[in-house]
Amino acid sequence: NAHGTSTLSNDLIEATMLRRVLGDSPLVTSTKAMTGHTLGAAGGIETALTVLALQHQLVPPTVNLDAPDPQIPIEVVAKEARAASFDCAVKTSLGFGGHNAALVLTRP
Repeated sequence: NAHGTSTLSNDLIEATMLRRVLGDSPLVTSTKAMTGHTLGAAGGIETALTVLALQHQLVPPTVNLDAPDPQIPIEVVAKEARAASFDCAVKTSLGFGGHNAALVLTRP
């Protein structure tokens, strides 16, 4: 669950980092497109949604993604949820001033 602020600099840098860390074909989504940017609550809400995705083995879509940036080097799940088999999920939070975190969640 990418931070996904839909800004040119952030999305390209975040996507490049995710590919570098997770390999060539991670399934990536950003639920922020559904919830809006809830500021201080974003991390908690997005973590709960990531846990649900892991529990149900369903990657939620990045809604309203009509024209993906061709420079983004990862596959972004768009339009509709995608069933997948995965034992861990990563949720990233990126803040002003370099306050960045990645939470790795695993199935029991």
